[in-house]
Amino acid sequence: MRNRAILSIIWTCLVLVSCDSSQVFDEYRSISDEWNKDEIIEFDVTPPDSINPYNLFVNIRNTNDYKYNNLFLIVEMNYPNGKVLADTLEYRMTTPEGEFLGTGFTDVKENKLWYKGQQDPFIFNEAGVYKVKIQHAMRANGDVDGIENLEGIIDVGLRIERPQIKN
Repeated sequence: MRNRAILSIIWTCLVLVSCDSSQVFDEYRSISDEWNKDEIIEFDVTPPDSINPYNLFVNIRNTNDYKYNNLFLIVEMNYPNGKVLADTLEYRMTTPEGEFLGTGFTDVKENKLWYKGQQDPFIFNEAGVYKVKIQHAMRANGDVDGIENLEGIIDVGLRIERPQIKN
């Protein structure tokens, strides 16, 4: 009986700690061995409303096999009524000393990278399903064609949160 009570307390604590009230959407797609430059990662998002602002993030999980200090992405948002916005984004992945940024205790680091909402509030102003497409745009110095297969990226995610209320 005592073991059951202890397990119940531990379970309750885990549930409370893992709850994230700001999360609206959080999904990942795994990358097989390498991320091919033509492989587009897609997410279908149905926002909860068309009034409130949201913060959008691209989440990247990388290993020590990632050979670069930055990451270039092309992120395209397809609105329900046909409008398309494409952004080329650059993210820093390491410190100047070459240590990976992000969180994690093993050789896998998770990076939460701003996509929309950091400077101006982002509002899903059309009702319906939005499609977000993410593709890498990495190039070696002096190379026009780009890197065919990017090593070290194992998961690509999209996260949407309600903004934190500032007091």
